Formats: sequence, C-alpha cells, structure tokens
Amino acid sequence: MNIKAFTFGLVVASVAVASVAKPVDYKIDPTHTATVFNWNHFGFSTPSANFSDIQGTISVDNAKPANSSVNVTIPLASLNTNVKALDEHLKTADFFDAEKYPNITFKSTKVQALGKNKYKITGNLTVKDVTKPVVLDAVLNKQGVHPMTKAQAIGFNATTSFNRSAFGVGGYVPNVGDKITVNITTEASVATDK
Repeated sequence: MNIKAFTFGLVVASVAVASVAKPVDYKIDPTHTATVFNWNHFGFSTPSANFSDIQGTISVDNAKPANSSVNVTIPLASLNTNVKALDEHLKTADFFDAEKYPNITFKSTKVQALGKNKYKITGNLTVKDVTKPVVLDAVLNKQGVHPMTKAQAIGFNATTSFNRSAFGVGGYVPNVGDKITVNITTEASVATDK
C-alpha cells in the first residue's frame, strides 16, 4: 500500500467531511430558561419581572462560531411581576398590547466569539410591531452530555439593556425608568426525532 496516497486520502476525506458539517441545533428547554428584566421605579426601587415558557433554537457551530445563531420566541402570556394587577396592566395597550402582539421575538444576525467562553450576539428584537437591533453579552456555561437526559446539551447566561420607549412601551417615562436591563439563563438540548 502506498502510505503517501493513503495519508492523502485521509486528509481529503476529513476536509470533505468538515466542509459539509453543519451547526448543531439545540432546542431551548423552557423549564430551565428564564428572562428576568428590571427597571427603576421613581428612583425608589428596582423591581423585576420575568418571562417563562420560552421557545426557540440555539444553533451552534463550534468550529466556526460565526455560523451559529439564536432564534427565540417569548410569550407575553407568561409575564410575571408577582403583582397580578401590574401583570394585567402591562399586557394592555398602555404597554405591550399582548392581545394584538402576543409574542416578543429575538433573531440573531451575528455571533462573535470573544474567547474564554464569551460571545457577543447581535440580533433583531421585536416588541409589538417594532424591530430594533440589540446586543447580548453571552457566556457559555457548559456544553456536553446532560447527566439526567443523556442528551447533548448546552447552557448560556446573557445580559443586555435597551430603552423600552424605543419599542413603543414608554408608559410613565421618565418617572419610571426607560432603561431596561435583561438577564437571561438558558439550557438547551439537541433536538431529536423522538
């Protein structure tokens, strides 16, 4: 056997496999995913609220992180401030107008690897009928086999901030702060056909 030819064949085969490799899709686990946001209330306090039942896909290309992407849907029905009256008010046309616009969405447009498991994820956030670019500062917590589900899993934390008035949710600004700070944590597992 010609060793050089054999070695060359292996190289060609590995390059061919690498060239057709695709990002791996991870389905977000809504039971281990939360989006918590807070705001300034008349300068006296910093209340927080959260969304749950978050759905979406994190597509990950470890070899070329720029090929990765995030696509998330957040149902406004899941909004929880721990004050029922406030939940209902925030869902009205004064704020989110949840009956007309039931979901918030985020779709990434760019993923940058910064090193040390840190990423900058730029994307389009849509609230009501307004779409604006926002940037998530993300940290990869862990990637590997989940000890309970035995499926390949991944987990991130991320933060961002923006002015809510830019999305048509500017009620009571400036007395109630315009700037919203968002903290996200998520787990996702490789989607299966089962």
